[in-house]
Amino acid sequence: MSCNSCSTGKDGQPRGCKNNGTCGTDGCNKLTVFDWLSNMALPNGEKPFEYVEVRFKNSRKEFFKNTENLTLSIGDIVATQAQSGHDIGMVTLTGELVRVQMKRKKVDFTKEELPKIYRKATQKDIDIWQKCRDREEEIKKRSREIAIILKLQMKISDVEFQGDGSKATFYYTAEERVDFRQLIKDMAKAFGIRIEMRQIGYRQEAQRLGGIGSCGRELCCSTWLTDFRSVSTSAARYQQLSLNPQKLAGQCGKLKCCLNYELDVYLDALKDFPSQDTKLYTEKGLAFCQKTDIFKELLWFSYKDEPANWHVLSKDQVIEILEKNKKKEKVASLEAYAADNIEEEKVVFENVVGQDSLTRFDKPKKSSNKRNRNRNRKKNNRNRNRNKKNAS
Repeated sequence: MSCNSCSTGKDGQPRGCKNNGTCGTDGCNKLTVFDWLSNMALPNGEKPFEYVEVRFKNSRKEFFKNTENLTLSIGDIVATQAQSGHDIGMVTLTGELVRVQMKRKKVDFTKEELPKIYRKATQKDIDIWQKCRDREEEIKKRSREIAIILKLQMKISDVEFQGDGSKATFYYTAEERVDFRQLIKDMAKAFGIRIEMRQIGYRQEAQRLGGIGSCGRELCCSTWLTDFRSVSTSAARYQQLSLNPQKLAGQCGKLKCCLNYELDVYLDALKDFPSQDTKLYTEKGLAFCQKTDIFKELLWFSYKDEPANWHVLSKDQVIEILEKNKKKEKVASLEAYAADNIEEEKVVFENVVGQDSLTRFDKPKKSSNKRNRNRNRKKNNRNRNRNKKNAS
């Protein structure tokens, strides 16, 4: 989904809404939910659902009660209740879909403790909010310097101001427990605001900051992924991936979430597939499985005495040999089965213009041998002329 302000311009270049991740029409943000009930009217006598979903800084959402019966739509800036003062956020969902989202996130909308929406934000509220957001990068840099001076083993990854500018939440990551009491005192004295420290995980940090993954696309956690499921190295083993931590780890330093995307397909394919520890007994010797290809349903085996010589067998052939081995029967050899799987390589593409070299237009380099011969010939001629002069 994308909004009109962020679509491609007439010259083919992206125009961009220049809202720094907070799209004015809420059409291209992460965590955006498409309101597929927006064009449907409520039945007669039905009142609209009184709760509204509001997003803050494009990274967290909360539900608020519309006690003033304000006419709200997606994209409206509203002033909401906070622990002290008020906060400014953007409406991302209204109507019956809010009820569905609250049930999905297990939020009880019958409780009276849920916060309320005060009003639609005035221009003064928006100016204060925008001014506070402009200070976040500077304060984040300064807070990191203070943490380094205090020698705290922590990383402050993001700062979020409350809408009225009276409070700032600092998100940080750390390996161990950190005593940041002195840090709070120094930051409160330097910035003149109330400080709240909130520790987050490394995946939550990558979700807030965003970035480009090794696939060339934006990080899943910062665009559409809302829950983090545990990822183990067994997911890589089932998919026959090399256990290289540099390739399997994402920007958060943990295993990539996308390792779980196709895991169920591999597990279903492996249900009726021989295991990697399969051994075949033949008259020629014992054979071990070296490699499997789930998609082509092929397995490669080698004899114990010839580990470098692999023989390719189909899944059905391996199952057939295993059935014979269960009856204590040995097959003659793997070569008899592997001969049926040999296929001639088909030429998929031919260069109709001829096998042209990429360097055919480059100037040919002079060989060093020819250059050395010419140099030696000139040297010999000079010596010969010098000898003639001395003889005369």
